[in-house]
Amino acid sequence: MRTIDQFNFKDKKALVRVDFNVPIDNNRVTDNSRIMAAKDTIDKVCNDGGSCILVSHLGRPQAAEKKYSMLNILCEVEAVFNRKVILSKDIIGHDSTSKAKNLKSGQILLLENVRFHKEETQGDIRFAEELSKLADCFINDAFGTAHRAHASTTLVAQFFKDKFFGKCLESEVKSIRKVLKNGEKPVLAILGGAKISTKIPILKNIIKIADHIIIGGGMAFTFAKALGGKIGLSIHEDSMLETAKDILDSSIENNVKIHLPIDVVCSLEFSNSSTRKIFDIMNIDKNFQGMDAGPKSLDLFKNVVLNAKTILWNGPLGVFEFSNFSNGTKMLGKFISKSTKNGAFSLVGGGDSVSAVKKLNIESQMSYVSTGGGAMLESLEGKNLPGISALL
Repeated sequence: MRTIDQFNFKDKKALVRVDFNVPIDNNRVTDNSRIMAAKDTIDKVCNDGGSCILVSHLGRPQAAEKKYSMLNILCEVEAVFNRKVILSKDIIGHDSTSKAKNLKSGQILLLENVRFHKEETQGDIRFAEELSKLADCFINDAFGTAHRAHASTTLVAQFFKDKFFGKCLESEVKSIRKVLKNGEKPVLAILGGAKISTKIPILKNIIKIADHIIIGGGMAFTFAKALGGKIGLSIHEDSMLETAKDILDSSIENNVKIHLPIDVVCSLEFSNSSTRKIFDIMNIDKNFQGMDAGPKSLDLFKNVVLNAKTILWNGPLGVFEFSNFSNGTKMLGKFISKSTKNGAFSLVGGGDSVSAVKKLNIESQMSYVSTGGGAMLESLEGKNLPGISALL
């Protein structure tokens, strides 16, 4: 892994693939985490006496739509970097070429949304080559798009002799390796969310690595039904019952302890204000549906979490968006926070888990919170990401 710390960028123009695909509401960035994640890389290049040409996508535009223009995030980028940022009207046209050519030491140029060109997502080699002509070297710092073989994330790298992992990408890769390859035992994986079908590849990969796996959220009810439980109206996948049994058998073969909820907080309706009642997960009334982990389950999970040395958290324990069913996820976050404070390494990945730690304001209490959703999931599945392979 060649990192930016191994190079002096003095008088060099660096094309930096960043992930500035941030949420916007009323022309304001509502979460600047991904912009913040690129700051150390940008500072390193500029402080060395180099300059940065930033390329990113924003949303999923069908054409050059104003609502997806980088102009909408320019002020936030300048505020985070505490530097004036020049905006290019295009990506590989006259404006970007001219501004890149005249870029001075310490300056930053932000190109227009790269997905305004269909060649980006098509992985067009000529588009990637034209993009590469703007700079002397390439830095990929966009983990969130590393699983895409797009022009600016993967193909462009082949046109550079000097290509590097940015600080954010480096941290992501090291954190995932710390869990999957060299995590201190006991290794605990916490998998939640609605459907087991979306987590099968992760389960099959992680079961070879983990010592313990906690399964929560809607996934747990498919397992409970597979074991003969009565789960009422709880969300589940009948097509996955045999798969759930296979996973349980595989856990025994791999000497992995799978922990399912013992009890669950249930509701008559999928609503925050509906009647609540606690049931044993194997015996839920036919009119109720499971919405959150119960108190006995949390006692069990607490013990497992506090004894773990390496923790992966991917998915909430319940419908945490509803305040009356957020306690399980909230308490799990506190358990992981305490375990981390006691010396465990904790990695949080996946959209819902990241949203949960931010909503609960415990992001800083985790060892690392991933910036990539799909890329994180594919990494946990054991896949090689093209954006990373292109740098090696």
